[in-house]
Amino acid sequence: MLLTWAGIVILSVITLLPAAVSVRGRTRQRDERETALALHRLQLAELDRDLTTGMIAPAEHGVAYLEVQRRILAADQVKTGMTDRITNLRLWLGLGAVPVMATVLYLTGGQPSLPAQPLKARLAAQAAENSKIDDTLSRLRTALGSLPPDDPRLRQGYLLLGQAEAAAGQYAGAARDWGRALDLKFDPELAAQVAELHVRADGHVSAEAVALFRRALDGAPKDAPWRRSVEARIAEGVHEETAP
Repeated sequence: MLLTWAGIVILSVITLLPAAVSVRGRTRQRDERETALALHRLQLAELDRDLTTGMIAPAEHGVAYLEVQRRILAADQVKTGMTDRITNLRLWLGLGAVPVMATVLYLTGGQPSLPAQPLKARLAAQAAENSKIDDTLSRLRTALGSLPPDDPRLRQGYLLLGQAEAAAGQYAGAARDWGRALDLKFDPELAAQVAELHVRADGHVSAEAVALFRRALDGAPKDAPWRRSVEARIAEGVHEETAP
């Protein structure tokens, strides 16, 4: 856990370092008054330099010096609304708030106390789990294959097998096995579910799925809650068939 927090601190410093350097070297904005005063002070210094080098006479220097001083007094009275809106202190506080807020957001869903979970180990665990599921499904298929066609357990077995396959993301197999249960006894809602599995397996509403959806509608009660979704699927399939 200590390494996790150390990593958060190091990453925060690395991420905010460019911004911190920029804030440190940031020059404060000047308003119109300060700009004018700085310009006039430079003019005074230039007049003194010209007098020293003999480029202007003392009388001319005095007149020009007074004129610049008059401009300084006038500029000092100028009212301006432009200010240095963001101080360096506020910028530093803003930068400091970034890692704090990021850490708070992390703690809402993260668990720094949990041990590391390398991707390779997780992939290996997932592969082992998938292998176990495939083995279980294979044994269930073998058991169903040994039952006689008139065994009342056969349809329920196919329903359970299809449910397990759908949960594992094996939509084509689930559609096949639920289709076998549907052949043993037709049920409108099951027909709609088998058609939806075909859609998931194929990635589109095929002609086979449309036919199943229509059979489901024909046998369903008028108040079936899934009628509208089935009608939408049929319309989608028809559009795919007629689209150029």
